[in-house]
Amino acid sequence: MNARAHEPQAWRPVCRREDLVPNSGVVVLVDGQQIALFYVPRAAGGEVYAVDNRDPRSGANVIGRGIVGHLGGELVVASPLYKQHFRLSDGTCVQYPDQRLRAWRARLNADAVEIR
Repeated sequence: MNARAHEPQAWRPVCRREDLVPNSGVVVLVDGQQIALFYVPRAAGGEVYAVDNRDPRSGANVIGRGIVGHLGGELVVASPLYKQHFRLSDGTCVQYPDQRLRAWRARLNADAVEIR
């Protein structure tokens, strides 16, 4: 058995803090995959969320252009095409449980935005 299989994946920088837009999305390319980052500045430091940029219903890479808001007490992004809402915390779709975005852990580390 590979000992590294049980090690947590390392944090990796994907952009700089200055690249983020408050309450909006930006898209980064990581290993050929588009990841939408959402910066939600609630308290000091704010929070960053990372989900797939690809809308599972249309197949278009548009999630990073979605509108961030609250629905049922949850922080969500609305897909710009079909308006379904995805939880930023885990990528699940509020209206259609069979639709899901892959989600990554994300954080601000000094001036770097990192995902894991």
